[in-house]
Amino acid sequence: MLVSAPVFAQEVVNIGFSGPLSGGAAQYGKNTLDGLKFAIDELNATGFEVAGKKVKFEVVALDDKYNPSETAINFQRLVQESKTPVVMVPHSGGGYAVQTSNERLNALLLSYTSVPKITQSGNKLTFRIPPDFSTYIKPFISHAMSKFGKKVAIANADHDYAKAWTALFKPAWEAAGGTIVGDNPMSYNRSTDFYSGVSKALAEKPDVLFIGGASEPTGLVAKQARELGFKGGFIIMDQAKMNEMKPIVGGYAALEGSIGVLPVVDDPQPAVKAFVTRWMKVYPGREPGSEATYNYTAMMATAGAMKLAGTTTDAMAIRGKLDAAIKALPDAQNLANYDGIEANGGSIIDTRVGVIEGGKVKQVKLSELSK
Repeated sequence: MLVSAPVFAQEVVNIGFSGPLSGGAAQYGKNTLDGLKFAIDELNATGFEVAGKKVKFEVVALDDKYNPSETAINFQRLVQESKTPVVMVPHSGGGYAVQTSNERLNALLLSYTSVPKITQSGNKLTFRIPPDFSTYIKPFISHAMSKFGKKVAIANADHDYAKAWTALFKPAWEAAGGTIVGDNPMSYNRSTDFYSGVSKALAEKPDVLFIGGASEPTGLVAKQARELGFKGGFIIMDQAKMNEMKPIVGGYAALEGSIGVLPVVDDPQPAVKAFVTRWMKVYPGREPGSEATYNYTAMMATAGAMKLAGTTTDAMAIRGKLDAAIKALPDAQNLANYDGIEANGGSIIDTRVGVIEGGKVKQVKLSELSK
């Protein structure tokens, strides 16, 4: 008689993704997706278990071309065809589209957007991965005013995300006793020459320029401002990454006094440095950004919540264990420095940002800037 060897059950859990994988935002979509995948590869390598059963995670990624209507279609496919209990979406419009049906379909939305509105809807199955961008505004203003002065000119991008930032930034600047001496947003995605717009922004001799959009055009705006004689500081909207601006402006010295998102490659924490080393072995020559570290941490927290809940399918139970899972994450997996999750699904973080001093990036906590 032939006796077959025992077969150890392994559950395959699909994690959904709908984001831009083609078009102008394709690299951004790939960055967020690869952060998710990096966590999944590490989880699979450890023989991860939920309720005593080995689990293998697989990513099912669909291209939505940054179009919310495509996101809504993709979400239905991911949940109904691929049985994904969790779907990650890296843009606010797509997140809003998912929120119209994710509670009914019992699927947890991992929302990679810092727009405050995503967690103001009362949706019980949303996890906002990055910090709410409004938490940056007052500390950024405090830093810039103390270093340079109270006159600001706005020279950021003109897309919806930048408009949302500007709508909160302007009254906050004035409430802090500042004056807005120029307001000249520009089409960052449709131009490579910003001299005319920057000249207009500099006409009233501001102490500070508020800039930001995609990293490359933001770098060009900063470079051309310096070439036109601007000596003040930059407040850099969180969409732009200073390490990606660095080669365009010719080094961090050209951004002296600036404040913005802390570049992952300049983060001094041992856990982050170790992650960068692991990442660079997989993706040589490609530095990880916050899209990678935040989504890596979010996936690790989600897997931990599944383990604590004892289920890979009940999204509400998984969401219910997210706070405990976040608090149990080891430093090596909590690269985003989460402290927990709010009742509305927002991440709780004492966010670390970067300021340029002496041509180098210095790490500062937002709480320290608010003192």
